[in-house]
Amino acid sequence: MSTWYAAHLILYVRFKHGKQTYFPVWENIVLIRAATEEEAFAKAEKRAQLDVGNDGGSFEWDGHSAEWIFAGVRKLTTCVNPEQRPADGTEVTYIEMELPSLAAVRKLAAGEPVTAKLEDPFPPENEESLITKNGQRKSPTHATH
Repeated sequence: MSTWYAAHLILYVRFKHGKQTYFPVWENIVLIRAATEEEAFAKAEKRAQLDVGNDGGSFEWDGHSAEWIFAGVRKLTTCVNPEQRPADGTEVTYIEMELPSLAAVRKLAAGEPVTAKLEDPFPPENEESLITKNGQRKSPTHATH
């Protein structure tokens, strides 16, 4: 039986020349279908590799010759009703955060910049997993069951 997962892939821009003082980061969220969590993680890493590189040398960011680098899988979650194919309205993932005020919530909802604290454990603290909180795979012999 296969399960649907949402994989949060972190990629960042690395400038090829000069000192880099900021790091543009994208979190790409992709759907993965796999029989196990470990297979889903491996497929997510493989999928992320499709986004790395420099577009044949033509990629630039803010006038800098640059390249996309894969930093890791930040989070892997099972979709609601994981045995069913995702459809219209299926929750595929979530991000839990804490904001300092209602005004900040309203800014976030309006697409304005805010400072937020991520409260997004990976994996959820109440679930056992073969994946550690920093996204690295545990050896199955060391996993707690």
